[in-house]
Amino acid sequence: MRILLDGVNPESSSGPNSFARKLAETLTSLGQEITLNRAESPDVRLAFIQSSPLEIPTALRLDGIYFNTRQDWRAMNADIKRSYDRADLIVHQTEFDKLLIERYFGEHQSSVVIRNAGDPMKAMGVPPLVNPTLDSFEQTWVCASAWRPHKRLRENIRYFREHAGPHDCLVVAGDPAAVTDTLKGIDLTRVFFAGSLDQATLTSLYRRSSKLIHLAWLDHCPNVVVDARAAGCRIICSSSGGTEEVAGPDAIVIEEDTWDLSPIDLYDPPTLDFSRKRLGSFDHLNDMIDVAVKYIAALEGIKK
Repeated sequence: MRILLDGVNPESSSGPNSFARKLAETLTSLGQEITLNRAESPDVRLAFIQSSPLEIPTALRLDGIYFNTRQDWRAMNADIKRSYDRADLIVHQTEFDKLLIERYFGEHQSSVVIRNAGDPMKAMGVPPLVNPTLDSFEQTWVCASAWRPHKRLRENIRYFREHAGPHDCLVVAGDPAAVTDTLKGIDLTRVFFAGSLDQATLTSLYRRSSKLIHLAWLDHCPNVVVDARAAGCRIICSSSGGTEEVAGPDAIVIEEDTWDLSPIDLYDPPTLDFSRKRLGSFDHLNDMIDVAVKYIAALEGIKK
C-alpha cells in the first residue's frame, strides 16, 4: 500500500512530526510504501491535523483540538473541523481525545483510537547518558516538554522535592523561558536545566533516568511519555487528559477533578494534591510495531 503522509514536516521536532517520522519508519519496515509527494499516485492519505480537499481516501489523525479561553479557540478549530467533516476516517490518539473532539465537532461516521507508542527495541539499545555531574547522585529523574503553563513545570519540581531521595537529582529538558516566572520561590537544589536536546541525547537521558515526571494538565498523548517509558522510565502523571492511557499500569497517577470538556483557561492549571495518588489503570502496549499494524488495518479499511 502506498501511503501519502500529508501535513508532515520531516525537519520539525514537534510532537506530531516526531511521531510521523517514527510511524513512517515502522510502516516501511512492515512493507508499506511511504511518500510525501501527492503526484506519486498514493492509495490512501494519512493527514495530520488538517487536510486540503483531495480525491483520495483520507484518514485524518488528530492530536486534540483547541479549547483554551485565552485563545480564539473557535477560529483556531475552524480548519480542523472542515478537515474532520470531509475525512473518510478519524484517528484519535486517546479515548480522551475522542470524547473531547466529538464534544466539539460531533460524532464522525468512522473513527478509531490508536494511541502513540515508543520503540523499546531501539530505545533500549541507546547507552545511558554519561555525565560527571549526574554521576554524583544516586538516581536521576527527568521531565521534558515544550514548556507552557499547563505543562506545570513547578508541580513537576515540587513533586520531585517531596518524593525523591536526598541524593537524587532532576534534569529538566526543554527551554523553560516561557514559564520561568512560575518557579519563583521554589527550591531548585539538585535541579538541573539542560535546555533543548536532540532526540538521541534525550533518549540517552531517559535511559539514564529512573522516573519521568509529566504532571501536565489536560495533555493529549505526549510523546515524551511513550518515549521515556520505552527507555525504561517509570511515569508519574496526572489523571487529567489522555496521558494516563499511555503511561503504563505501574505509573504513579495523581488524581484530579473531572473536567466537563467546556472551554477553559488552560494556562491557569490547578495545584495538585499529591496525596491523591494511585497506580495507572491502562495497560497500553507501548510498541510502535503494534501501532503501525493498527494504522495499516485502519488505512486498508478505507482504501478503494
